[in-house]
Amino acid sequence: MISIDTNILVRLITRDDENQAQRAAKLFEHNQIFLCKTVLLETEWVLRFCYELSRSAILNALKNTVGLSQLTVEDSPAVAKALTLFENGMDFADALHLASGQNAPQFATFDERLKKRVHGIADKHRIFLV
Repeated sequence: MISIDTNILVRLITRDDENQAQRAAKLFEHNQIFLCKTVLLETEWVLRFCYELSRSAILNALKNTVGLSQLTVEDSPAVAKALTLFENGMDFADALHLASGQNAPQFATFDERLKKRVHGIADKHRIFLV
């Protein structure tokens, strides 16, 4: 199994450098790949800020990636939950933080907008303002 860096995943998704995209595709074709949550988080950020992709394009890319048969995703239940929250309008980073902390009964934040955004999307009673 091989763990990958964000740039491998970004090349695979965007194909903006054909040589690197082909090399990334071969890596995926011939190996079992481990995807860290941090790589997924950074990939979403890169696709949003550097490539200016829409939320739906990013969601599609991330869902297609985590669905690959040769891929093992770190903490896949939390990633699946985060993708659902993201699909329902939550910021991906916030969604991943919230989903990754599911074993804790509460989630503390200074972000008032986060608490408001989760209304109807996630368990708002878990989140409290410090």
